[in-house]
Amino acid sequence: MDNISYEAAGVSIGTANETKEKFRDIVSSGGFSHCRPLNRVGAFASVVEIGLSKYADPVFILKSEEPGSKQLLSIENGRIDWIARDLVNHLVNDIIVMGAVPCAVLDTIICGKFEKDTVLRLVDEISKACTENGCILVGGETSEQPGMLPAGRYVLQASVLGIANKSKIIDGISIKQGDAVIALASNGLHTNGYSLVRKLMKTKPEILNERIDGDSFLDCILRPHTSYAKPIQAALEHHHDDIHGMAHITGGGIHDNLIRILQSDDLQANIDLSAIRIPPVFNVIKRYANVSDDEMLTTFNNGVGLIMVVENSKTDAVISVIKEHGTGAYRIGQIEQSAGRKAVLFSNKLSWD
Repeated sequence: MDNISYEAAGVSIGTANETKEKFRDIVSSGGFSHCRPLNRVGAFASVVEIGLSKYADPVFILKSEEPGSKQLLSIENGRIDWIARDLVNHLVNDIIVMGAVPCAVLDTIICGKFEKDTVLRLVDEISKACTENGCILVGGETSEQPGMLPAGRYVLQASVLGIANKSKIIDGISIKQGDAVIALASNGLHTNGYSLVRKLMKTKPEILNERIDGDSFLDCILRPHTSYAKPIQAALEHHHDDIHGMAHITGGGIHDNLIRILQSDDLQANIDLSAIRIPPVFNVIKRYANVSDDEMLTTFNNGVGLIMVVENSKTDAVISVIKEHGTGAYRIGQIEQSAGRKAVLFSNKLSWD
């Protein structure tokens, strides 16, 4: 009778253990003043010390995220380091819009076959991205699942723990009539719209020959998701009470994400579409896909990666701080009184010139 081993079933515990041993040299052993690990990779769970002394009423902010079908394109085209940053930057953006400081990240890597070099590179890049965002990678899970996924296919996911003072949480409750709406520039698609783009690449492969500002189409669409941690933290340090709400513009575009932070039915956000500065990659996608402006607004960020709602009189000051930290920022609208139902309304048209 033939022996049926775990190895024969497609799972190599030896390769996994050898790889995970090297995680000890990659995953953060130091830390920051607000967070540091107390144990090393290999324990059943991660122990993290959070510096609470400067928080009068601390609360934790938690979020999980995965980079969608962009990860398939990124890994197929050798942009492993880029998709690792997508994973972390998206996570961090989701909690900083609530006024949180990121502390610790846990990652999950599921693969059809445990490819040592690829897994080590992913963990290394995730750890570096965490450090760049002022947080630490403290562990996670790496799982080889033949049969669930083919060899060479990966599914990535991560979770983040953030901290903030309860009294300093930014949830949109302070948004009022007259506030200005500010756009923070994206560097491209970030992590949304890739099912449409993959379909477009399959049906019109000639799009891959496009050059956009000297870069290939692939480089433009796979560029890592912008992290807004540093400019937002600087803005909060100088203008916390003037920042009444923030929205990370992900799936659903401006409308579906901005409306999430309008807490009152008596308010509406009026957005001037002609003010939006659209990166050229979106022009190329729209031209090849032949889709409407409505479809583009629903599917993509079109150059608006994050929105801030701020005290009108402080608009220029907040924009100045954001720009000082290397991120484009400009006004795209205003908060007005509604007719009894909260809304995000668009005026004028997107400029594709």
